[in-house]
Amino acid sequence: MSTSVLDTQPVGQVVIGVDTHKHVHVAVALDVVAGRLAELSIATDQGGYDHLARWAESLGHVLAFGIEGTGSYGAAVASFLRRRGHKVVEVNRPDRRVRRQRGKSDPIDAENAARAVLAGIATATPKSGQGNAEMIRVLKVARDQAVTDRTRAIITLKALLITAPAELRDQLRSLTGRHLVRTCAALRPGPVTTPSAAAKHALRALARRWLVLDAEVAEHDQVIAALVQHAAPALTQAFGIGVDTAAEILIVVGDNPERIHSQAAFAKLAGVAPVPASSGMHQRHRLNRGGHRQLNAALYRAVIVRMRFHAPTNAYVTRRTAEGKTKREIIRCLKRYLAREIYQILITGHTRALPPAHEPAPAAG
Repeated sequence: MSTSVLDTQPVGQVVIGVDTHKHVHVAVALDVVAGRLAELSIATDQGGYDHLARWAESLGHVLAFGIEGTGSYGAAVASFLRRRGHKVVEVNRPDRRVRRQRGKSDPIDAENAARAVLAGIATATPKSGQGNAEMIRVLKVARDQAVTDRTRAIITLKALLITAPAELRDQLRSLTGRHLVRTCAALRPGPVTTPSAAAKHALRALARRWLVLDAEVAEHDQVIAALVQHAAPALTQAFGIGVDTAAEILIVVGDNPERIHSQAAFAKLAGVAPVPASSGMHQRHRLNRGGHRQLNAALYRAVIVRMRFHAPTNAYVTRRTAEGKTKREIIRCLKRYLAREIYQILITGHTRALPPAHEPAPAAG
């Protein structure tokens, strides 16, 4: 660990910026008039986090820590500082244009993080990462990887079957789905001395891998469903929102939904809030390409289900179609409406949805 401090340290209000990495974090302290006070490098362990907190407190009253990467390398230090009673602000990494203009180094990035907090540019509260939402996130990472590997296994099995010896291919040609997998898993290749035996050996290995991964996915689904039901039972009661969609919503929102201050902020987070694009006398909005894309996709899936099976939504689609709206525009409006409904559920813990006849604000996403 290294540190450099001015000989005369004012005892006042300070803001700490932290640039996070896998093995070392770099912190820079600024006073309230953006004067640089000190710089510190710490190891990424409990001792380093404690040293950072004591170092910052020795400089004065700490207004906030601005930390980059609170969802990755900065998650542990952010959690430690929050438990110690400090305010933690999530700071986005500057874009490439800014870095080209100002240069790039760990102390520069840490100082920029602190200045972003002082200027009010960075205001987001990071996810706490200490409850059901964090557990769902971790399990969903493992589950999604198992799904990917399961898909690869069945694709490889079917591709290998195409080039298998004719007698084996004819035996398995008419089988599909689980029947094909279970039949391949029960193959008996015997000694691998012929191309047919080698093909049976490979098909059996792929089929058994698929079965193991399928069992793993089912186990993850069961645990995730229980956590979702415990965290937000009203969420899965909303029409069109299943366990997978609810899990994606909870992961994005985190265990402290109060950090999202309004339904408009949640809509912006989901990428369904309209972005002004007016000029002169032309007043218009454009498509929002920002926001969390997985959450946006989850809202899309829920809206499609409602458009097919939800009577009030069907009536809304019919009315808006008669007004000349395209299907794409209607879906955007419904996603914005659904974001409002979900925010109400997350904040109050119960559903209180308006029928789609109450037209939502125009949205893009």
